[in-house]
Amino acid sequence: MNTINMKILNINGEVLLAAADSELINRNLREGKLHLEVKQDFYGEMKVSEETLISSLGICTIANLVGERVVNAAIEANYIDRENVIKIEGVPHAQLAKIV
Repeated sequence: MNTINMKILNINGEVLLAAADSELINRNLREGKLHLEVKQDFYGEMKVSEETLISSLGICTIANLVGERVVNAAIEANYIDRENVIKIEGVPHAQLAKIV
């Protein structure tokens, strides 16, 4: 089963959601000047489904998303616009900030 690692933190009144396709955990992605470390400390140990990810995106104010499944799920749920996705070593990465 393809899983997603996810973590939710409350920081200074913000709800930060970090999520990554599980197989990307502990990878270092580099392309040109871009560098992304997909650390388990940041993205979490909790394994969740796409449904849980989507419902969690509804409550967060900031999100950091990496991986095909995670980013595509956020796009399909209208949280991320496809044109705002970057790729590092071919891996999609997107960030979300809600103005409340």
